[in-house]
Amino acid sequence: MHSSTKTNLKEKSYSSEAVIGAIGDVLLHNTVYQDAEEGGSYNFMPMFQDVESFLKSPDFTIANQESLPGGAELGVSSYPAFNSPYEIVDALQQLGIDAVTTANNHSLDKGTKGVLSAISHYEKIGMPYTGSFKSKEDRENIRTFNVNGISFALLAYTYGTNGIPVPEGKDYLVNLIDLELMKQDIQRAKDLGVDMVVMATHWGNEYERYPNDTQKMLARELTNAGVDLIIGHHPHVLQPIEKLKTEDGREAVVFYSLGNFLSGQEGDLKNIGGIANVKVQKVIDEKGKRITFPEINFQPTYVTQSRLRNYRILPLAAANQSGLVSFPEEEMVSHVMSMEP
Repeated sequence: MHSSTKTNLKEKSYSSEAVIGAIGDVLLHNTVYQDAEEGGSYNFMPMFQDVESFLKSPDFTIANQESLPGGAELGVSSYPAFNSPYEIVDALQQLGIDAVTTANNHSLDKGTKGVLSAISHYEKIGMPYTGSFKSKEDRENIRTFNVNGISFALLAYTYGTNGIPVPEGKDYLVNLIDLELMKQDIQRAKDLGVDMVVMATHWGNEYERYPNDTQKMLARELTNAGVDLIIGHHPHVLQPIEKLKTEDGREAVVFYSLGNFLSGQEGDLKNIGGIANVKVQKVIDEKGKRITFPEINFQPTYVTQSRLRNYRILPLAAANQSGLVSFPEEEMVSHVMSMEP
């Protein structure tokens, strides 16, 4: 009897799965927020209605809120210094977005006041955010989540802030890409005992469809340092997804750029974004704990409008069938799922 108990213990293994989804830049140019204006407030929901089911299908969905939602009281504004209505965040939350990343080149467009105003709204509605912070303590508080028994930390960094200097003594306002700092944060996240580390990186060259050498170098360094999933933004066009093998034998996934999800930018490639879904599997057995990514899916989307009104995000296949765009869905999916230029 004793030996059979031992065998049972040995064979006992545990596995769980979760799907993490991510979308690209939410960047509200004046044409977009003017289209959403309704009697003194803003309603963005109609813009998303055709893709709502895709946003709600992952177990956890992350968005890159690129234009700072400092609220209408600060004065809504467009390129080059963005400030968006609070209502965009309300819409994202209603659509099933579970967290926003906020470190990007527009984080300081409205200075300290803008960052604090956006954060006050995130806190008011209970929207988790990371990448820009209200204090040193806020920055040191690493955001962790648990989905279907898989725990992860979410971190976010940007290459810069369009030349706007970070105010003296307020480094916490925005996380800048700095490998040493990032490695310290990754270690702090791992010390919390999470199963995986997810990181949003604002990097690369605008409008380039393939990652540059810096992106590839950072992807290697960061995954080797312990990041399991990288969600890339900034190029405003889609770049491929790559699966890497780390030095310690782990699997890691890099979305180099998810393009624009909603913006007022012109041009087909800038209007194509999408929703990347990665299935995460956690296995615990006699060999220990492993995180793998058995499945990655990409649903391309397209932003359409008519004379700068009536902005809508459509599945790319629907936009293609309607004659709005000439890029077939298969072509964009194969571009994203293959690293070969």
